[in-house]
Amino acid sequence: MKIEEVIKSTVPMDNSKKIILNVLYTQNVITDNFNEILKPYEISGEQYNVLRILRGQKGCPANMCVIQERMLAKTSNTTRLVDKLLLKDLVTRKVCPENRRKIEVTITQKGLDVLLELDPKVIAHEQHFSKNLDADEIIQLNSLLEKYRNQN
Repeated sequence: MKIEEVIKSTVPMDNSKKIILNVLYTQNVITDNFNEILKPYEISGEQYNVLRILRGQKGCPANMCVIQERMLAKTSNTTRLVDKLLLKDLVTRKVCPENRRKIEVTITQKGLDVLLELDPKVIAHEQHFSKNLDADEIIQLNSLLEKYRNQN
């Protein structure tokens, strides 16, 4: 379905505007679908992102700056996200012994178990949105999105 049909527009649109609307609408469709996967686990997409970052630390703690730097949504309140994960026993938090101003966060076994259960569902979600594209189109779309986003 074309973006004009989605938003029920009868006015001709500039292609630059259509790109933005297509990207925003596509992001919403993907996010809504992803949130349905996360709903039974009572975690948000941002919390899931924190858990994935911490799993990538392979048992080593990460401080708030490391987590914030690796977040997809740079505006996320990392402290609040970690607090919510802490309440669910998905992470631990402690003061760094070398620098008492630094907080170290580690994923718990419960957090790892949640990710392990989510992994096949997330892979299926990713594959669902790629199924209408062949391998070359997937590479081309990634390349075009990166080129579009990096305006240097």
